[in-house]
Amino acid sequence: MVPAPPWHPPAPATGVQGAQRRDFLRQAGALAGGAALYASLGHHGVWAAGSDKPEKEEVKIGFIPLTDCASVVMASVLGFDKKYGVKIVPSKEASWAGVRDKLVNGELDFSHVLYGLVYGVHLGVGGPKKDMAVLMGLNHNGQAITLSKALADKGAVDGPSLAALMAKEKREYTFAGTFPTGTHAMWMHYWLAAAGINPLSGAKLITVPPPQMVANMRVGNMDGFCVGEPWNHRAIMDGIGITANTTQEIWKDHPEKVLGTTAEFVKKHPNTTRAVMMAVIEAGQWIDASLSNKMKMAETIAGKAYVNTGVDAINQRILGRYQNGRGKTWDDPHHMKFFNDGAVNFPYLSDGMWFLTQHKRWGLLKEHPNYLAVAQQVNQVELYKSVASAMKVSVPKDALRTSKLIDGVVWDGKDPAKYADGFQIKA
Repeated sequence: MVPAPPWHPPAPATGVQGAQRRDFLRQAGALAGGAALYASLGHHGVWAAGSDKPEKEEVKIGFIPLTDCASVVMASVLGFDKKYGVKIVPSKEASWAGVRDKLVNGELDFSHVLYGLVYGVHLGVGGPKKDMAVLMGLNHNGQAITLSKALADKGAVDGPSLAALMAKEKREYTFAGTFPTGTHAMWMHYWLAAAGINPLSGAKLITVPPPQMVANMRVGNMDGFCVGEPWNHRAIMDGIGITANTTQEIWKDHPEKVLGTTAEFVKKHPNTTRAVMMAVIEAGQWIDASLSNKMKMAETIAGKAYVNTGVDAINQRILGRYQNGRGKTWDDPHHMKFFNDGAVNFPYLSDGMWFLTQHKRWGLLKEHPNYLAVAQQVNQVELYKSVASAMKVSVPKDALRTSKLIDGVVWDGKDPAKYADGFQIKA
């Protein structure tokens, strides 16, 4: 991958420059469905009209306005879906609870969705119970913990300094995630606990939809939040928050959003499921392929139909150019990835199991589940392998991976019950 140039403050996409960008994007979009783009990328149609023909040719895929919806959106915008014999209709949703309900009742065929939300539904935690499927990962990294400017002005700029301020100022502190069993709630819980703050007894945790985070912080509804981009960078641009930690500092190359659906849909529509997976994988490959593609992606998803924000809130962090709102800037090699030679997309069993360990740690699950059995039910490893093989995408040798998190504790998926019980701070 071409290294990102040094960080520089983004120029606003207004006036002539903005118009030129928009014209360029429209032209790119016009080419996207045609033979010219496929020829230039070396693509050829790969689905057959016979036994491989998708059972359902038009599919509705939910997404929340976040940068990491990009591979689903670009699969549609660039026409990769048509190449595999399906039409993806992206459906902008207002909240993760809405995504959950629409997946369960069949209003959505698939969704860009929180990893832990899928597991919560599968086990009946925090809502209806239904057998679910994680088809593939959509992205690694690229979320953050934002603290309010008011806290930063008092010296709370990371976990330890926040803990010190909270010990000194005896008041209720409120922090927000995006869904009770979801990734952001778990990153926030984990981060607070790593700093010695019990997120259950020492703080108040609330749920706020991602696009509403910045507005809620602006009016003082929370002291901090964990959310996906572009809303952390947006808080900096608006002068109301600072980045305390990125989630890749909590867990390098952590799992984040997945392509999720119901087990029932996979069973009834296996060819459609494979076709959609192929289109989304190819969109992820395209995004990660070049800086130019990332910029085109940022231009597209910034639009009103998708994330609905200024492109400048998106286009720095997707290139790994970070600032923390307090004058520090850096180039982060572990920024949001959508493919990364297939490592992003493989549905590691240990990733799903990790969310279960945290659900148990924080009392969302009262008893230890059969961690491995649940992950094997939910994560469609063999289906993914068949898709990856057809696309000549690399597949890891092991469905478990090892990582060291921000508190120095190693997770390898081998003894999940012991791991879940081993934390000093827990429910």
